[in-house]
Amino acid sequence: MTSRDIVCNKIHFRHDPKWSRRLGPVEGGGLLLCVACLIEMIDDEDIASVRKSSALSSVSGVLKCSPGALRELLQQDHRVCLHFTAKLLGMLQTAEDPVTLEKVDQVLVQLLLELQSELSFRFVLDEIHKQLSEQLSVKHFLPTFSFLGNLIKAAPTVSQSLVTHYVPLLDRLCSALLFPDEALKGAVVYVWLQLLGAPGGSAAQSLPSAVRDRVCNVLLKTLANASSPQLLRNCVGLLSQLVHLADAVSVLMNSLSCQVMCDENEDILANNSQSLSQNQDQQPPDHCLLPLILKKLLLSGDENLQVTSAKCIASVLVHSPSQYSAPFINADIPEFLFDRLACSSNEVLLWSAYSCLLLLTEEPLFFSQCHSVYGMESLVRSLKESLQLTNLEVPKQGLLLLREILERQPATVRLFPSAPGFVAVSEVLVVGVSSTCLLVATQAASVTSALFRLDHQSRPVQYEAMIKLIEAITNRFVSLTLPSPAHLRSSGRMKRSDPSSQALRSEGFLLQALVCFQSACRLAEECASDPVLKENMFTAPYKHSGAQDSLESLCQCLLRCCDAVWIPTVIRMCERAPSAPILQNFYSILSSQFTLLPSLMAAFANKLASSGFYKLAVEHKGLLCAGNRNPNLNASCCGFLQKLSMCLLSQSDLPSGSHQHDLKEVENLLLHNLPSLCYRLSEWPSVLCEYQGPQAPKYCLVIMLRLALQQGDRLLPDQIVFSNVVWLLRSVQEQGCVLPHSVLRSALYLLAVTQDKSPSLDGASLNCISKALSSCQSFSSLYFHHPALIHFMCRYPELAEKFAALVLELWLTKEQDTNTGPTRADTQEEKESRADERSDQKTDTETMELLSVMEKYPAVILTLLDMVCTREAPLAERVLGVLEVLLGGQRDYNINLCTNLRPALLQALQRVSVVNTDHGFEEEYSAQVNSLPLVLKLLCVTQASDPPSSPHYSNMEGVHFKLLYHVSYLRLLQALLDTDLASEVVCLTSGPGLVGLRPLGIEDGALYPLGSRGAQCLSIALSGLLLQKHELLLRASVNCLSSLLGFLQRKSPATAKHVVCQPWSRFLLHSLLSSGKSCLLHPAILRFIILLLQDSGTPVLREPDLLQVMEAVERRGVKELSKEAEQALRLLLTQIQSRDLLPREEHKQKVKNMIEELGEPDQSCRRSQSHNVLHVGDVPLCLSDFVL
Repeated sequence: MTSRDIVCNKIHFRHDPKWSRRLGPVEGGGLLLCVACLIEMIDDEDIASVRKSSALSSVSGVLKCSPGALRELLQQDHRVCLHFTAKLLGMLQTAEDPVTLEKVDQVLVQLLLELQSELSFRFVLDEIHKQLSEQLSVKHFLPTFSFLGNLIKAAPTVSQSLVTHYVPLLDRLCSALLFPDEALKGAVVYVWLQLLGAPGGSAAQSLPSAVRDRVCNVLLKTLANASSPQLLRNCVGLLSQLVHLADAVSVLMNSLSCQVMCDENEDILANNSQSLSQNQDQQPPDHCLLPLILKKLLLSGDENLQVTSAKCIASVLVHSPSQYSAPFINADIPEFLFDRLACSSNEVLLWSAYSCLLLLTEEPLFFSQCHSVYGMESLVRSLKESLQLTNLEVPKQGLLLLREILERQPATVRLFPSAPGFVAVSEVLVVGVSSTCLLVATQAASVTSALFRLDHQSRPVQYEAMIKLIEAITNRFVSLTLPSPAHLRSSGRMKRSDPSSQALRSEGFLLQALVCFQSACRLAEECASDPVLKENMFTAPYKHSGAQDSLESLCQCLLRCCDAVWIPTVIRMCERAPSAPILQNFYSILSSQFTLLPSLMAAFANKLASSGFYKLAVEHKGLLCAGNRNPNLNASCCGFLQKLSMCLLSQSDLPSGSHQHDLKEVENLLLHNLPSLCYRLSEWPSVLCEYQGPQAPKYCLVIMLRLALQQGDRLLPDQIVFSNVVWLLRSVQEQGCVLPHSVLRSALYLLAVTQDKSPSLDGASLNCISKALSSCQSFSSLYFHHPALIHFMCRYPELAEKFAALVLELWLTKEQDTNTGPTRADTQEEKESRADERSDQKTDTETMELLSVMEKYPAVILTLLDMVCTREAPLAERVLGVLEVLLGGQRDYNINLCTNLRPALLQALQRVSVVNTDHGFEEEYSAQVNSLPLVLKLLCVTQASDPPSSPHYSNMEGVHFKLLYHVSYLRLLQALLDTDLASEVVCLTSGPGLVGLRPLGIEDGALYPLGSRGAQCLSIALSGLLLQKHELLLRASVNCLSSLLGFLQRKSPATAKHVVCQPWSRFLLHSLLSSGKSCLLHPAILRFIILLLQDSGTPVLREPDLLQVMEAVERRGVKELSKEAEQALRLLLTQIQSRDLLPREEHKQKVKNMIEELGEPDQSCRRSQSHNVLHVGDVPLCLSDFVL
């Protein structure tokens, strides 16, 4: 035989040529193979093992280089094939040379793969089983087991044959594991490893349960006592296969540790595997062996074993964390896993340890034994390292573990009792959210939201660390990929086809970031409610000066980031494809802002409302929440709209009396009705115009329309708003309902502001609006300071008649309150100085608005003029200022304005006189007296508005203005008499015609400078004015006569009585009583009679005169008298009754009945008395313009 031929020259000649063949070309010297020579060589013990090994090596080469050649030779007779196979199997038992054994193993496997015959596989398995059965010991079966393992690995189909047809052989394999030789055990475990690890897993699933349970038990014993690295690796490999089988895990986790934790060669597991299977549920979990074995592997120095151990733990826990976690925790597995995290940078080991710990966190025992607390430092350290790895799955798994720990940690056990621990975690999370991988950043944001839990905060609270986290997440928004229009159009298709697209990852990060931000807001609210956390009193003293480590700085950071970055980002993200989860968290965040920094919420709310957030929230509700969809989003939107509305309403110009009531009313309306209002803006008009159904939801719409419009956000066109509000008012009244105060105020605002672009109202609508406004007890509670309200009320006479004066008064009062400075009383000099300053300043906005209204609606001027005469001095002065600007030529008005204004001014002047005359006998001071100088000043302005050459100027010199002169002098004379003719303002002189020649008599001296003759002349002159019976002169004359008689009574009572008792007085009284019924009961005539009674007694007045007055009263009736006449009549009857001027009983009874019928005087009509009217204001300056 040559060095390459597989023949034996000594015996080859005996063999049939059919068993030999030259492989390759003859001329090229191909290899000669004789199967018969090969078989005899293997069987001959005299041939050296080296030659046999060489021959087998050549056969291996033939099988590799000439596929099918050997198969063809052997298939000539299958008996030869089986015999050749049997000889090779026999060599595994007899050969001792390792090289030869290796070649036999190799050739056998190659041969069987070459033959690909089920018969050959069966034959081999039968032979092996036969060998095991015939041998009492497995001492020499190491090569056989090695071959079997290699065969199963090379031909996986053999594994299925083994588990289905060779169960006894499998039992033998289990028993072989009890042999003390670790090399042999390693080979057997290798067989099981290849058997259970066959592709497809069918062999493992088909393995009989009894065999599987026995394998589990003997494996645990082998693994517990294994010392060789190869055996350990094979056992761990087999264990990693078994733990994927739920039934196998059940057996492994119920094996007793006390039975196998020694090195003695016991057979308990082998003999009682069946009974252990039956009683496995009765074993206490704390005696479980597997966790102890895996812990030992974790402690080994081999990272591969550590990785496999961690994987096995995870595989066991996956089946049932609640059932299997406790044994591992009791074995302190978490502690050793955390140790591995702290000292390893192996990616696989880190990931496996993270996975195990993640599963263990589902067991409460993990936290009750404080593994989370003790392991936090190691976890944070490993996360810091893993975030630098290129394999991003590792930090993702670690962050997931950290999140679960933070979320599941009981509140009673603090994870971060001191600040350094919290700061370390926050620093790692800052790195995480800043990662270039969005998936890692998303996971880090999720962990951050769990970290923002109140019980995770250290003492002192690390607000600065939280700020850095919020800012890091916010800064991450810059790199987000917002959806493009093309992406939005195909978003549904993209989500199905490419869930890992950058745009969708950006959306996922945004959602998680919003959840985190909301958690931060919630934490800030909780800290604010706890004084200890709010003040952060445990902060080191040197840190108190820094603003970065305070709750306020955190709240400012949240608001700043929300306003500058989060709001624009979310709006852009949801602009065309709104996401319900994103919007839900978004609106919750906005709601939280209203409680964090109350001092800044007014500006924040105004900005939101003016930026269209009412429209945004309403559209999202209508689009995503209709039909009871997305209830959480609906609740979030409702909460935001309510807080926004209440914030806006609380800063509106509500009257103080109704402020709290309106706030509570609106809050209740929104709270109970917003959830059902899931309509888009285009649907609002139809909702408002629904006649049936509840009204409260409509009220909410009106309130939101008003609040949005106040900030410049028109949710609906003005015409639609105007018509819908009118319709709502009419429908509410038709149903017999009354609008809530806040809703009525909102409706009035909407009507006023939207009137310009809307058609004029008809009579029915005006009547409806007037009725609605009149239903409010106080119109001032409906008032709002807006020019549109004045225009609306003055535009329609029906409304102007009732409400224009009120609106104008409130408008001017509001402006006056705004401009009013300190509450102390101003001196006269300060008032004059301030008046001078105002005259030099540009006309204020409120005045310009009033001028615009007066130009458009001239009737307003008369209303203002009435206010000059009837309102208190400060308001009257303000009105006068407006009218002065009106007439001062600052605006271009109708040329007939002054002409139309003069009669009204004269009527106002007459009214002033009437008022002062009617109340001349009362004891209280009259504030209305200030109206006189104001009216006179206005007359001055009116006269100055026309040049002397104007035709209207001559009219001013006519009867009316002469009447004004008389009245002015009468008022001046009255004021002088009230001051006993002593004045620092007016210089008085006298002469012989009044007081006679000097030296003066006693009477003239007492009455100087008037004198007795002057008093009599003045009395006659006043009586003459009385006879003219002009309304203005009549009242002014009586008032002046009263002052004259008062002056005479104080200076010379005899003269006073003499003046009254003159025949002229009797004639005057007779003339007045004969002037008719209307004149007889005039308040001025009644007061004249009272004067006569007071100063003359009965000489002038007679009983028929008094009875004539009483008869006139009976004819007209007491109820028909004016208030002024009632008051004067009451005084007269009281005089008659007290002085017994009508002695007859029937007349006394009449007097008594009339007094009772008149009743008590109306206190609201009482005015305080003042005779010193010229001392108020700057009247002398005005009257100087009217000297004859």
